[in-house]
Amino acid sequence: MSTRHFAFWPKRLQQTLTLPQTSLYHNVEVSAKRYPNRPFILFYDTPISYREFQEQTEFLAGYLKTVCKVKKGDRVLLYMQNSPQFILGYYAILRANAVVIPVNPMNQSDEFKHYIKDSGATTVLVSHELFENVKPHLNSGKDTLSHAVVACYSDYLIQPTDLKIPDYVSASREDRFEDGAITWNDALKQKIQPGPITVGPDDLCVMPYTSGTTGHPKACMHTHRSVMA
Repeated sequence: MSTRHFAFWPKRLQQTLTLPQTSLYHNVEVSAKRYPNRPFILFYDTPISYREFQEQTEFLAGYLKTVCKVKKGDRVLLYMQNSPQFILGYYAILRANAVVIPVNPMNQSDEFKHYIKDSGATTVLVSHELFENVKPHLNSGKDTLSHAVVACYSDYLIQPTDLKIPDYVSASREDRFEDGAITWNDALKQKIQPGPITVGPDDLCVMPYTSGTTGHPKACMHTHRSVMA
């Protein structure tokens, strides 16, 4: 690596970066202890504190491990728009010692099938407006999903706001699904504790996929260490 830029480097600024020897989720634990009442997320003027964020990720991770039988290193699909549930789901998967597979919400049902088969995932965290794309792949034979946790964005619209809310965000929640699917809120209500964190900096953390312009999308493998870098 070239070092010519060091001639112009600030004198008191170190020239290397020392990365934490922890998992990415450890950062949530530390922040929740330091700033429990500060907002972690603001969603259309509704705050979610660091304490609430950690508690909900713990409960969702417990559901993934106990009910969905997610084990260390398993892949879990995350298929939804930008939302509180996307961030909560991302960290809940990590808290379950599993690997996040984010899926572009523009993918349709036939495209979505590739992510199931390629990753080997058996569980998806999916938003309500995309659940129709998941239904054909839920408990329908080989290379299909066994569990789906279905999130409704409007569940996190609690405080009044004068911001314009899109229809798909304000849409009401459905409470009835076929076998293998459960609402996000019902999963949290079970308040299952997930057990210890057993992943470290060199374990897989997230596998985002390419856009697939030269064939099927391909996964990029990132560890907890590389994500923090």
